[in-house]
Amino acid sequence: MTWQHAGIELETIPETVVGFVYRITNIVDGRRYFGKKTFYFSKTKMVKGKKKRTKVESDWKEYYGSSEDLKNDILKIGKENFKREILHFCKSKGMMSYLELREQMDHRVLEHPDEFYNRQIHCRIHTSHVKI
Repeated sequence: MTWQHAGIELETIPETVVGFVYRITNIVDGRRYFGKKTFYFSKTKMVKGKKKRTKVESDWKEYYGSSEDLKNDILKIGKENFKREILHFCKSKGMMSYLELREQMDHRVLEHPDEFYNRQIHCRIHTSHVKI
């Protein structure tokens, strides 16, 4: 199952964005998970005796969240029983953190453990990160 955004399957990375905020839904029981994922990460390697930073694509195409409960359910009932949706494309990591937290708080994920896979929320955001 590929990622979807506004009902359309995503195959390529949009320009100018660093990542996205997503929702994964168990279509068997309706449980959901909110998270964030970057499209790229920096990797340092030695080139001619000097450190060089390179941009490497992340595992976003195969990613199914960091929740152990979610991962266990995927192993039990299969990836085909989960819907992966991109809710927000983000131009900065700070904005990703803010929007992930906003989705988690709006849905009160910690107050409804039977409806959500999220078990913890943590974030540090400065007002300069929030550019809507």
